[in-house]
Parts: sequence; C-alpha cells; structure tokens
Amino acid sequence: MSNSNWDPSQPILEITNLSISFFTRLREIPAVMDFSCTVMPGEAMGLVGESGCGKSTVALAVMRDLGKNGKIVDGTIKFKGRDLTHMNEDELRKIRGSEIAMIYQEPMASLNPAMTVGAQLAEVPMIHEGMGKTEAWQLARQIVGDVRLPDPDRIIRAYPHQLSGGQQQRIVIAMALMSKPALLILDEPTTALDVTVEAGIVDLVKDLGEKYGTSMLFISHNLGLVLDVCDRLCVMYSGEAVETGNVSEVFDKMRHPYTQALFRSIPLPTADKNSRPLVAIPGNFPLPHERPRGCNFGPRCDYFEAGRCDVGDIKMAPAEGDRHASRCVKFNEIDWNAPLKAVKKQEKTPVGEVVLKMEDLRKL
Repeated sequence: MSNSNWDPSQPILEITNLSISFFTRLREIPAVMDFSCTVMPGEAMGLVGESGCGKSTVALAVMRDLGKNGKIVDGTIKFKGRDLTHMNEDELRKIRGSEIAMIYQEPMASLNPAMTVGAQLAEVPMIHEGMGKTEAWQLARQIVGDVRLPDPDRIIRAYPHQLSGGQQQRIVIAMALMSKPALLILDEPTTALDVTVEAGIVDLVKDLGEKYGTSMLFISHNLGLVLDVCDRLCVMYSGEAVETGNVSEVFDKMRHPYTQALFRSIPLPTADKNSRPLVAIPGNFPLPHERPRGCNFGPRCDYFEAGRCDVGDIKMAPAEGDRHASRCVKFNEIDWNAPLKAVKKQEKTPVGEVVLKMEDLRKL
C-alpha cells in the first residue's frame, strides 16, 4: 500500500518527539521520552546504547507492536509522510511485511517449526501481493540464493531445525526481503551468532541494502558493526536520544559525554592496555521510574555541573556538522581531545608452572 503522494526527496521515516510508556497496576513507566530521528531513502540509521535504553521499544513502536501495556503517549511516527500512530489495524496490516519489515534478535522465534523454509518464504508474496504459488516459490528460491545460502533447492525443502543458527538468520533476512520493503528494521540481528558468521551477515545486509535500495534502522550495542553498516548514528541513553549525526562525525567529533564514555569502554584490536586503557562508566543505569532531574546521564558524567545539568528538561541542540545534534548543555565547553587521566600501569602476568598437561591423547 504505497503512498502515491509521497515525495522521494523527503524522509522515508520521520520520528518526532516520540514518547512511549508502559502502564502497570502501580504506575506509568516512561520507556522512551522526546525521541526524534530521521531516515532518508536508501539511508542506514544505526541506533546504539546500553541494554534497556529503549532501542527495541522504538523499533516496536514503528511496527505498532507494543503489546497491551505499551502506549505511544506523545509524538508522531511518519512513514512516507503518513502518520503510523493514527492508522487502524487494517491499514497497518497492509504496510507490515510489505513496506516495513523487521528482523528480530532470535531467528527461531520468527520461523514456524512445522513448515518448510520454502513454504514460509512463499507465503509472504502470496499474502501481500496475491502472487501465484509457483511464482512465489520461484521467488523464494531466488531470494535464498541472494542471501548466499548454498544449494537453494535443498534449503527451501528443509525445516528450520535442520539449519544452523547462521542459516536461520539468513532465512529470516530473506523473508523480510521477499516483498522488497522500503524500510528494514534489524533488531540486533547478529546477537546469537559467532564472529565469523556475524561478519558474513553484516556484509550480506550491506550488499542487499544497496541491491534493493532499502532504507534501514539498524539496532545494535556493537559500535563496530554500526560503523561498518550505517550512514548515520543515533546514540540512546535511558530512553532518550543523546546524540545523533553522520557516523564519521559522531565517531570523530563526538559531542556528548555518554558517547565518549561508550567509545572509551570498547576494546580495540592490538591496542596496548596501558596507552589506551578501557575505562568503565561509573555508577549504574537508572531505573525508568528513578531517573534524575535534568540530564539522565548526570550522576555518571565526568563533566556534571550542579545548577546547570540538573535543572529542567534538556533538549537536543544542533552541533557543528551534518544534522549533528547533542543533548548536553556543556558540549561547546568540553575539551573533547583531552587525553585520558594517567592510570596505574599494569605489568604482564608472568607465566607460572604447568597446571594441566595432556600427551598422546586418543579417542577410543
């Protein structure tokens, strides 16, 4: 159900001042507050942050799948200029799977164990586009080849349990691409995979995005993956977007203390632990109903200033760069290039005596 009045030069996804709460018997729990981001056609937007910061909640809000207790309490979500927050179930059903598709963290949760892979893939265009069975199966075989699975004829006849985790994830990606959606949401699609399979999935997502011209909302806690896949980046903390901008600008010219703290806690290959020590973020992530006044990151921030950082709501403010913005009242005053404080030098642990030795081991 495409919008013929939509101008392709306009954002394909525009989230403005979105607030989401979950309602329990005791209280309203704000999960996302004042969240805004824009995805242009063909663009890949990365959404990063600690577990519990609201990344997946934003994705589920776009799909309008927040369950009985979740509710959008403020703001708008526009897809191709149409506000998803005011659509009824029939309108949403026509868009989900055909124009907006989502890939979840656990592939087996998205696959029916009682149906062959081919039947599940062919079902998508048959339902959304009214395609004939023979043509749908041919398309399923083609898409299985596109996601780089060997022997597509065997794969489409197989059941999900007969495939490995990496193969299942590729099938879920294939299923999401069957109707060539305009927007693909990926919610940590490589969480359960080992690093070699993860690298293959990431390359696959990049190539398919270019091939089909699909816009992407890529959710991950792995900043390395986001740098590799995405054009733009949105950093979330405790339900809020704290920094957004072009990926290279946010990585090279970060303008929020939380973004800086995230980068300092990531181990880099071949980095010397004394010249570039890992620095843990002090304190704990606040519970949704115990957020501090002012800046949510304030109690954990090295640059916190009482009377400025804990007074009133802090809004996103434009920073230097391409659509670059930060939710920090002091970002223009901080020396972002200042070296880390000196740390206690750690010597290498000497090799001790042998504690386990195996020789001439054979399998009987």
